[in-house]
Parts: sequence; C-alpha cells; structure tokens
Amino acid sequence: MKCPACGFVESKVIDSRPTDDGERIRRRRECLSCGKRFSTFEEIEKTPLVIIKRDKSREVFDREKLLNGLLRACEKRPVSVTELEKAVSEIEASLRNSLDKEVTSAKIGELAMEKLSALDEVAYVRFASVYRQFKDIETFMKEIEKMLNK
Repeated sequence: MKCPACGFVESKVIDSRPTDDGERIRRRRECLSCGKRFSTFEEIEKTPLVIIKRDKSREVFDREKLLNGLLRACEKRPVSVTELEKAVSEIEASLRNSLDKEVTSAKIGELAMEKLSALDEVAYVRFASVYRQFKDIETFMKEIEKMLNK
C-alpha cells in the first residue's frame, strides 16, 4: 500500500477491525520509510450477477424485484416479510455461490418456487401461475396434483 505522505510502497498493518456494517475491514498501517500512520479499507469485490431473461435480454440481478414478486404471491397469507427476506437472501447466496456470472430467469423462478413451496402452498401456486403462465384451470389442477402427490 502506497504511503499518502511519502509515496513509499511498503507498510505494516498495526490494527485490523471490521467496520460497523461488517461489510469492510479497516486497517491501520504504518509506513516503513517515514513512520506515518494511515487507514485503509478493504472490501469484497462483488461481480455483478446478470440475469438472462426469456426474451434473451440481460439485466443485473435485483433482489428487491425478487422480493416484490414473492410479496405479491404471499399477499394476505400468513408469511412474514422476514421469512421472505431470508428466502431472497438464500436464493441470492445460492446464485452467487454457483460461480456463474450469468444465470437464467428460469433458474431464479425455480429457486423461488422451491422456497415458496416450503413457506406457503397457496403462495407457491400463485407464484407458479404467473411464472409458468398458466393458461387454464387444467394447468392449475395439474400443479396442485403434483403438490398433493409430494
């Protein structure tokens, strides 16, 4: 790390501690040439997660958009916002841990339906009806029968 006072490129770390939000590490350093002390901040480099939509267009992953979709599916259902935020965090972690920089919207939809089926069956069917674009009552019935067979 280059010293801001003399420009020397070597320093030693005196103290390291996380910032209040826990997203960065603050390091106190001392220049090995002039002895000047200074602070640096270190954070994880986040590469953007790109979503490939059905029409082959691409957009950056937006956790708020996913959360809003789950909230709509759970409207007037006994599912807390905390549970939904946890589900969104788990989905996002799963996507980031896959090491793929691009992921299809279908993959996100499947992960969301998996989480919803564990939280609330009615919310799951609501989400699936929009996500899978159910055309008629028969499609609804087939999906419900699949759930009942599990």
